[in-house]
Amino acid sequence: MSVVPKTAEAHALPREERRGVYRAIHERRDVRSNFLPADIPDVILARLLDAAHHAPSVGFMQPWNFIVIRDRGVRAAVRDAFLQERVRAAALYEEPRRSQFLALKLEGILDAPVNLCVTCDPTRGGLHVLGRSAIPETDVYSTCCAVQNFWLAARAEGIGVGWVSIVQPGQLKRILSIPAPVIAVAYLCVGFVSDFSDTPDLERAGWRHRLSLADLVFEDQWGRPETRLGAAFAARGEDR
Repeated sequence: MSVVPKTAEAHALPREERRGVYRAIHERRDVRSNFLPADIPDVILARLLDAAHHAPSVGFMQPWNFIVIRDRGVRAAVRDAFLQERVRAAALYEEPRRSQFLALKLEGILDAPVNLCVTCDPTRGGLHVLGRSAIPETDVYSTCCAVQNFWLAARAEGIGVGWVSIVQPGQLKRILSIPAPVIAVAYLCVGFVSDFSDTPDLERAGWRHRLSLADLVFEDQWGRPETRLGAAFAARGEDR
C-alpha cells in the first residue's frame, strides 16, 4: 500500500483549500451565454491576469501578452469575423450535424462585458530559450497554461469564461493590430454569469460526451491498459 510521505503532508494545502482547487477544475465551464451586463471590478480582473501571469513557461520565457477589450466596436468587428468563419465551418458538416452546429450558441462576444485576447510572442527570450530546442511549440503550450490559470481563477471568482476558436487568426490579428510574429492563441469572453451549468454545453446538447478516464490511461507503453488505478478512478467518480 502506498503511503503519503510526511513531506507531502507538510506541503499540501489544507483540506478545504484542496477541495476548492478541485471544485474549480471540475466546475469550470466554457461559457457562451448567461453573461450579466455588470462590469468586472478592476481589482478582480487584475487578480485573474496575475494568476495567468504566474503560469509555468518553458525557459521562464513568459511569452504571453493580454489584450483587454471593452470597446463595443472592436468586439463587433471580432463577432463579424466569427460569423464569417461560422458559415465556413458549418459547410464542413453533413446534415443533420450541420443544423445542429448552426443551432449551437458558440460565443458571447457582445454579451460579455470584457473580451480578452491572449497572445504568444515566440521571440521572447531570444533565439535560444532553455528547454525549447527540441519542441519549439512549447511557447504556445506555455501560453495555454496561462489561459487555464485565468480560467480556473475566474471560476473561483464566480466569473464565466468562453473561448471563441471559430475565427481566423489572421483576421483577429488585423482587428487587434497584433504584430508579426506574435501569435493570437485565445480569444476569451469574460463576465459574471447568471449560473454555471452542471455539465458542459456541448455534452448537454448531445454533441460529444465525456470519455472514460480509464480508457485514456496507459501503462509504460501506448495501448497497454493501466490496471492498478482502476479502483481509484471509480472511487473519484471519473465521469463527473
